[in-house]
Amino acid sequence: MTTPIYLNALRAFEAAARHHSFSAAAAELHVTSAAVGQQVRTLEAWLGISLFNRASSGSVRLVPTDVARAALPDIREGLERLRTGLERLKEGSMNSGLTVTVSPAFAAKWLLPRIERFQLMHPQMDVLLDTNLRPLDFITEGMDIGVRYGTGRWPGLTAIKLMDEEMYPVCAPSYPLLQAGRLSARNLAQATLIHDLSMTGEPSYPTWRSWLDAAGYPEVSAEHGLRINNSAAVLQAVIDGQGVALGRSVMLRDDLAAGRLLRPFGAVSCPLGFAYYIVHRPEVAGLTKIQAFRDWLLAEAADG
Repeated sequence: MTTPIYLNALRAFEAAARHHSFSAAAAELHVTSAAVGQQVRTLEAWLGISLFNRASSGSVRLVPTDVARAALPDIREGLERLRTGLERLKEGSMNSGLTVTVSPAFAAKWLLPRIERFQLMHPQMDVLLDTNLRPLDFITEGMDIGVRYGTGRWPGLTAIKLMDEEMYPVCAPSYPLLQAGRLSARNLAQATLIHDLSMTGEPSYPTWRSWLDAAGYPEVSAEHGLRINNSAAVLQAVIDGQGVALGRSVMLRDDLAAGRLLRPFGAVSCPLGFAYYIVHRPEVAGLTKIQAFRDWLLAEAADG
């Protein structure tokens, strides 16, 4: 006897268990809540067991039963393997789309000025660029590949170092406190310090206070200034002459080369324990589109 495969029902059950809600699962699967409920009931009827215990006190929160909770890891792995298999089937002609996740700052300052070269190399591939400040779940968000900034350790993802970088102060060439392209200690104390808050959650990430102490300016206060939570916006504020910021070398490269920014302390910089990494799920490493975009990123970084 052939065993029926309730694929849609398994997808509905997995999504409902993850969200603890039929309605949230329905939104993810682009169906109605009633349809998700019916799929789950169909699966329960075929199995002859209940998959959810509804919480008491009138709550509609779905709580998987013990046996359902024990089966979920295998079901999730199976669904993900099916998804990967379908991706492999679509890879034959490179006509499938490529979803790429990067931060807004990295997109604006590094990727977008270069992405046309990739599209000229692979005109048949549609690239969907997702710029997001928060790290995305590659499975639930449907991401193929991305670039993340950090220490290189993200559970469930393969990380390949793309670029190291260092940090140093920058300002606009027209900044009024400059003298022959340099900032004296006296003028630095009067300058508006622009603080990048995008890495606030990383205690080891350099701040103005740590840079001033390391560079020999412990008397300069780092308490004042302008605070912005986006690295690209920080650099734009600097280009507009609003102050001096600690910039990251990868983000600064094009603006320094074009003369929109300069380094008022010369070669003084501090290395970072962070870098840019190409990230993707291990099981998609062999896909043609993943290899193509990964190799292109590495070549671009090597070219400077």
